[in-house]
Amino acid sequence: MKIIMLGAPGAGKGTQAKMIAEKYSVPHVSTGDIFRANIKNGTELGKQAKEYMDKGQLVPDELTVKILLDRVAQDDCKNGYVLDGFPRTIPQAEVLDEALTKLSESIDYAINVDVPDENIVGRMGGRRACVKCGATYHVKYNAPKVEGVCDACGDKLILRDDDAPETVQKRLDVYHEQTQPLIDYYEKKGVLKTVDGTVDMKDVFAAICEILG
Repeated sequence: MKIIMLGAPGAGKGTQAKMIAEKYSVPHVSTGDIFRANIKNGTELGKQAKEYMDKGQLVPDELTVKILLDRVAQDDCKNGYVLDGFPRTIPQAEVLDEALTKLSESIDYAINVDVPDENIVGRMGGRRACVKCGATYHVKYNAPKVEGVCDACGDKLILRDDDAPETVQKRLDVYHEQTQPLIDYYEKKGVLKTVDGTVDMKDVFAAICEILG
């Protein structure tokens, strides 16, 4: 079972990807994690990726797909995997499809966790992080015992720049421009399944499990 997770930043697709991986005993393959592992282990592909990253450039799609295929060729992926964070654009999806076709493989499901922008801005704007120990909270869903104070270490909580409404909206604009077209792309391929991401996390997961069977 080869699954791609789609959804705007803050839609909760990463959390769902981990839950799917656990339930179906397949690896959760996050592109960020694979990059870090390759760079840390000093692999040939990792060295190539690091050259781009050190210059502040984006790693080219072909190289990203090579790193990804190298990961999914490992034994633990033989029963499938959940891709999180890739593809982000149509060209990336095409390069991935091409590479999988050569291996006589294809994506089984593209699961879109659908959440309206205003919900995401509200969700992320409610996040608070502890500067000292890194614990995270949410003013509505996971509030600290004392407002603005970390339960774990007693230090003050802040709204990170990443979670500020204007920053979140910018990220959403980029998502709509680059990643939203993937929804049409996978719909045409007949593998797209959309779930309502505004409901409780457990209900989102139940809807996904119903699709996957």
